[in-house]
Amino acid sequence: MTDLTTFSPSELASLKSSLEERYREFQSRQLSLDMTRGKPCSEQLDLSLDMLNLVTADSYKTMEGVDCRNYGGIDGIPEAKALFSSVLGVATEELLVCGNSSLNVMHDMVMRGLVHGFVDSELPWGKCDKITFLCPVPGYDRHFSICEYLNIKMIAVPLNEDGPDMDLVEQYVSEDDSIKGIWCVPKYSNPTGTTYSDRVVDRLSQMKTKSADFKIFWDNAYAVHTLGESIDSLKNILDACREAGNPERAFIFASTSKITFAGAGLSLFAASTKNIDFLRKRISFQMIGPDKLNQLRHVRFLKDKNNLEKLMQAHATILKPKFDTVLSVFDKELGDKNIATWSRPKGGYFINLDVLEACASKVVAKAAEAGVKLTPAGSTFPYKNDPNDCNIRIAPSFPSSKEVALATELLAVCIQLVSVEKLSK
Repeated sequence: MTDLTTFSPSELASLKSSLEERYREFQSRQLSLDMTRGKPCSEQLDLSLDMLNLVTADSYKTMEGVDCRNYGGIDGIPEAKALFSSVLGVATEELLVCGNSSLNVMHDMVMRGLVHGFVDSELPWGKCDKITFLCPVPGYDRHFSICEYLNIKMIAVPLNEDGPDMDLVEQYVSEDDSIKGIWCVPKYSNPTGTTYSDRVVDRLSQMKTKSADFKIFWDNAYAVHTLGESIDSLKNILDACREAGNPERAFIFASTSKITFAGAGLSLFAASTKNIDFLRKRISFQMIGPDKLNQLRHVRFLKDKNNLEKLMQAHATILKPKFDTVLSVFDKELGDKNIATWSRPKGGYFINLDVLEACASKVVAKAAEAGVKLTPAGSTFPYKNDPNDCNIRIAPSFPSSKEVALATELLAVCIQLVSVEKLSK
């Protein structure tokens, strides 16, 4: 029996002594490992190096002869719109191909709501008494940071295995007209790996909202980011909203940041044609045209949806062993101790870890003292406040496989040490 919650005080004291010895051994290695963010490693970035050679001094025009060095083309070049509309399952007239950051597009879209409102707004959001967003948790910290930065109230909603708790979501939006949006990472969600079920997508698109201009901020960041042969399917939110009679409800965001170059990719925005027409006019005050040379590079390199999927298989070949390493160490070190649970994602960039209540902050701090940086505890909740202080996001993509193994073993030792201390009280 290795369930630590059943150990006697003397057994806990003996285990603590051996764990402290292991911890001191890790400290002696003077590690300096960073697992704070889901960054692609250099081997992944190398997969797209050839893209840098595909736009030259002799070849900078689109198939239709448009000079990509010049102004214009606010929608994106036609080749890029055709490629990425097929990837996202939207029509070309429902898509804008933008700059290198989807986070920037999301921030700007919230700002547009605050300053001018949207096609179905009676007033700009900023002129309302209060603005609120629903935030499925655990979730993406940068979504929550946008709301906090712009003084938008956030309400946490539990994220279940098939998506957000829709009973709560439907209750909130039906009663409160200050609720203008919900953040969603619908496929291989950050950090749980959850993919929304068809039923959840339908309920989001069909639900009655007290606010007439309620928006679903659909951050489909991991649309093609599978870790193996089994690929989750995600129902098309634009189609679902259109069929439900709410065609202007969904805003879709995506990017190539973890497909090609994280700092020099393309961001994508999709919505109904009415939304696109409305927003295009407002975007024209902000810019004259995107980086069309970068769009041309991407189209020539990625070619089509099938070729893009082959590239993602190459990414998975690099990533999956790292994820498998984390899961293997957790199984070995924590599997039957009843002090932690974790996700087994089929895609995305994270593993979700829950430890005993009131232990996550201590675990993260203890790991940092031995040279392994993790995402700060609480980051996956609005205002960085995990009420149970139990959630930790694991990001295994950037370090080498050997470093991932070391970092995860140390993390497992820290979890056991903090848990033993809690159980001994």
